Amino acid sequence: MAEQNREKLHIRLHVYDEDIDVAIDRSDEEYYRAAAKLITDRYNVYSQIYKGRKSDHTISLMTLIDIALQYQKERARNDVEPFQKVLTRLTADIDDVLGTKKQS
Repeated sequence: MAEQNREKLHIRLHVYDEDIDVAIDRSDEEYYRAAAKLITDRYNVYSQIYKGRKSDHTISLMTLIDIALQYQKERARNDVEPFQKVLTRLTADIDDVLGTKKQS
């Protein structure tokens, strides 16, 4: 238990106009700080455009959608499953041609 506590770090993140205290894994601190900066930067962009015309809640949701969209695009770009399927099929075809298919 004491070892677990040593791995946790209590930090204060500044996100847009609010400070948030969080307990995180020490190894994730850089990611948390980068995430807080990303949120703040994106929120500031939407706030400059829509402040006074949209509610803070709507601006927050627009920020979340923007970041989630970036995440989904990156996730799709890094999806290796289609390549794995093609490689499996090609390997099976090569094995068939060479007659090296494993016997079950």
